[in-house]
Parts: sequence; C-alpha cells; structure tokens
Amino acid sequence: MLILGISAFYHESAVCALVEGELVAAVAEERFSRVKHDAALPVEAWRWCLGRVGADVTDVDAVAYYERPGVKLERQRWAGPRDGDAEPGWLDAGAAERAVREGLGWDGAWLEFPHHLSHAASAFYLSGFEEAAVLTADGVGEWATTGYGRGAGDEVELFAEVRFPHSLGLFYSTLTAYLGFRVNSGEYKVMGLAPYGEPRFLERLRRVLRTGDGPGFELEMRYFDFVSGRRMWAAELEELLGTAPRRAGEALESVHADLAASGQRLVEEVLLGKARWLAAEVGSPNLCLAGGVALNGVANGRLLREGPFERVFVPPAPGDAGGAVGAAMLAHRRLAGRRPSSGAPGAPLADARLGPGWSGGEVAALLAAAGLEHRDHRGDAAAVVEETARRLAAGQVVGWFHGAAEFGPRALGGRSILADPRDPDVRERLNRRIKRREAFRPFAPAVLAEHAGEHFALGRRAPGDDGHLLARFMLQTCPVRSPLALPAVTHVDGSARPQTVDPTTHPRFAALLAAFGRATGCPVLLNTSFNVAGEPIVNGPADALLTFAAAGLDALVLEDFVIDREALPANLSELAAVWRSDRRRPWSDDGGRPGAAGADGDLYTFV
Repeated sequence: MLILGISAFYHESAVCALVEGELVAAVAEERFSRVKHDAALPVEAWRWCLGRVGADVTDVDAVAYYERPGVKLERQRWAGPRDGDAEPGWLDAGAAERAVREGLGWDGAWLEFPHHLSHAASAFYLSGFEEAAVLTADGVGEWATTGYGRGAGDEVELFAEVRFPHSLGLFYSTLTAYLGFRVNSGEYKVMGLAPYGEPRFLERLRRVLRTGDGPGFELEMRYFDFVSGRRMWAAELEELLGTAPRRAGEALESVHADLAASGQRLVEEVLLGKARWLAAEVGSPNLCLAGGVALNGVANGRLLREGPFERVFVPPAPGDAGGAVGAAMLAHRRLAGRRPSSGAPGAPLADARLGPGWSGGEVAALLAAAGLEHRDHRGDAAAVVEETARRLAAGQVVGWFHGAAEFGPRALGGRSILADPRDPDVRERLNRRIKRREAFRPFAPAVLAEHAGEHFALGRRAPGDDGHLLARFMLQTCPVRSPLALPAVTHVDGSARPQTVDPTTHPRFAALLAAFGRATGCPVLLNTSFNVAGEPIVNGPADALLTFAAAGLDALVLEDFVIDREALPANLSELAAVWRSDRRRPWSDDGGRPGAAGADGDLYTFV
C-alpha cells in the first residue's frame, strides 16, 4: 500500500510517502523552489516522492491531507473579512482538494484529518512508544490551538483542546512581531534572545495570558488585534508594557531581551502546568509533543528535566510540514487496520534524512560541467573524513553535504556547515560574514552519542533516560558541562542545543566527529544549517555550490569530493545571485492559489 501525505497552502508545504506503513520519503517544497516556508502546491515534492519509491500516480492508494478545510472555513468566517473587505476567494473549503487533483493529476481517494490529530499522529507513531500522553500546540489549526490526548497500540486520540483565539503559538507570535521579527519565521529569534534578558515583564504578561489548573488557558483579547486587524497586538498592550514595539532593523536593547525572557518564561510555565495536568489524566511516563510550539527547544528541555514524564519525544518536523506525515499515518491506520511504523519495531524514528540524495557520479558530472578543480576521494570514505577533520582542526569553516537531505528545520549532518566549537571567534564570523544574521543567535553542537554525557547535561532524574530522544533531532536545550571550553556552541546562559550522533545511523558524520576528536581531543563540532539568512537549507549539489560561493566558506565537501574556495571562479557569486533570483517563485496575493497570501510580517498567516 502506497499513501502520500500532503500539507500545503498555509505555512510550509510538504509531501511524504508511506510504503506498507513505513515512512520512506518526506520533503518540503521549499527545498526545490528555494522559497523559504513555501506554501504553494508542492509539485516538486510530489514528483520527488513518487520517484523515490519508483511509482507513478496510478500506484498511489490514497492521498491524505493534514487538515479539514471545511471546518477551518468555519473559523475563518467567524473571524470575518479584515477591514470590511468582501469575503476573499481563498475562503473555499474545496480549494485544496481541487488544487491537488488538477495540479497533481490525482483522481483517487482523498482523506482529510483534523490538523491537531495529524500533529499527534506524527509524534506518537514515530515515537515507538506502545503508549503515551500526547500534547500538541501551535498557532491554530481548524479551531484547535492546543490538543491533549493519548496513544495506545494502534490508536491515537485527542480528548481535550483549547480553541482559537486562545493560543500559545499566537501569544508567542505576537511577542515576535512586537520585538520586530517576522511572524511565522522569526519566533526562534525570541528564544535565542531571551537568555540575554531578565523576566521583569512576567507579571504584566500574566494579565495577557491567563492559565489555571485544568487544560485551558486564555488570552485577554483586549491586548490583541490579530482576529480582524493588520497586526498582532492592540494599543492596550503597548500601554501595559510601557515600552514601544521595536521596528525591524532597529537596534536591540536590554528592554527587548527582557521582553523575550518574560514571554519565554511564561510559555514554559504554561506548558509545564498543562503537561502535569495531562500526566495525571493519562498516567503514562511517556510524552509525545508536536505542533510549531514543539520547536521551542528551551521549553522542551524544561519539560524533560522538570516535568512529570520520564521520556519526551518530538518528531524532527513537528510543525505543519510534519502534519503531512501524521495524515499519511492516520490514513494507513484507517485503510490497513494496523499501526504505521517508525522504522525498527518498537523503536523511535532514528534518522530524519528522508529527502533527496545524489550519487557520486551525479556530483562528478556537475563538477565537470562547472569546470571546478576538486579532490576526488571516491572509494575512500576515510580519506574524505580525515581531510575534513584536518581542515576543521586548522580553523576552517566547511560546508558538509552527504547522503539524503534532512526532513524538518534542523541540519543533522546531511546539509550542514561545520566548524571548531573551541574557536572563540568562529561564532562572530559565522553570524556576520557567513550566515549574515543577528549577532545574538547561538549555534548548536553535534556530539558523538557515546560522549554526549561528558559534555552536555542531557536527560532528567529518571534512571535509564539519557535525553537522546530529543537530542538526536536537536530539539532540546540543556546545560553545557564539558571539561572543554566550547565558546562557539555555548549560549550566554551556559546552555546548548546538542545533536547526538550514533554511528549506526549516521556512519560518516560519526566518523568525522571521531576523527576530529582524535585530532583535537574534542568529539564535538559546531553544526549549523547549510544556508544563508532568508533561504531554505540547501537541497542539491548545485544549491550547495552556489551557497558555498555566496557564504564565504573555506571549503565544501560534496559527498566524496572536496573543493577549496580558491578553486571557485571569480564570478560565481554573481552567477549565484542571478540563479537565485531566477528560481524564486513570487508569492501571489490575488486569491488564485489557496493560502498563498503571505502576511509574513506583523501578522500571523491565518489562511
């Protein structure tokens, strides 16, 4: 049985493929279109998934969609048109299905599942747990913004919810906009800024987001304007906080860090309180967490260390892209009558590299066509690893492209930029010259799993839990306790967001960490996503070459090939800029494509 899952027309379009219930392929459309958070019809992702499993559209048994547009339409109409406009054309419950049928040529079974149930399924079925409590939290799905449930055996259910407009995700997005970052894409900047401040606005924000002992919480709506306005907050919020909102590009001051710290602390407290309520209701030692809020690694770390659960699992793509996986798994459960698989029986998903990969021959052909000088190590993987380790130990910053692309927003050794975490200057170089992003942003470490406990305080009080369920996908922060100085990956509060690397899952990346450890005594590398600000992580070798040129890296490892920066033609950066401009697919705001209106600035995208 072949089932394709789709998320589309909202935050991030993606497609996945399940073969006999096993997840074998998943990729976001942005990796092909090069439009970050691309919400368009995922044409290229659809084509690639079919090609990955050697099928065509006639081989597909069903297509599963990650939400129920008819129910969502009720909420959109309840909110009403903004600024007195007539109802826009995209308010059409059948638009998503028509777009898939007409644009992708699908004429078979079409199954829709509730948005938060798709989130829940993506977490539970990939966790490998036989039973677990389930918590989902994001901006909004159809009506639900938070879901509480349980998984047991083949079944997953949600038995309680918080409904729009009360939302942890929308509270955090409001804070994001207030601090001058882009809604729907800049929330992680608030998390990174928070450790620089003090939570001195916490008591005032408790008036904005109120919570109690049960599953519910409420936003005090007089402080918000996102339901019918054109920004997230109302004037009353400015009065309450006593400080003006920051405009994009303005200098960051201590007051902004204090606001970030206050909002982050409040979200953590609410999540901890709701997790405790859920644990009492379900009685399981396991928690599965999904939804966009589950990308908050600081909150995840607190849930693991201080919460009531012994084990916490978050899938590698907990946001809307991962909803495609949950929907496909729900469809498999309905049609096949059995639980879908996370891979190894009874084990959690171990590898997020579910996207496209390229053979050595394909890379060689590209390099030959480009006329680039390179070292060819085909047939000698150890030589690639040792040369890369030597370069990193010598202070070089290296692009690392190997195997399949990761599914989700984290680079996990497939499409990574790597550097020496002991170098006190590399963080500034990466932020300013290579990634071109804010100086306060931290970088994450990758560490051999067998050495993780020596350097990072993973896990919690419970015996037998080492925190790797979260750390394998870089989804928790924890204290750094390394005997080594690791300034490039240690945040201002002494924390880091590590990735643990297992040689059975990532043999070449693990070999690189081991080689670097032998050369330096440090089995840890700085690992950040292979992209520059405003662009998706690279997908193919051509993307990698052009980002290599644009980002100012010292060297690029493309599978078995090593390219020095000096080998690049002088005009490659200019060619890269033209190539990027030509490939970008502009957003449409004419209602001609479902959910295409991209209000990715001061207002959350509700379409």
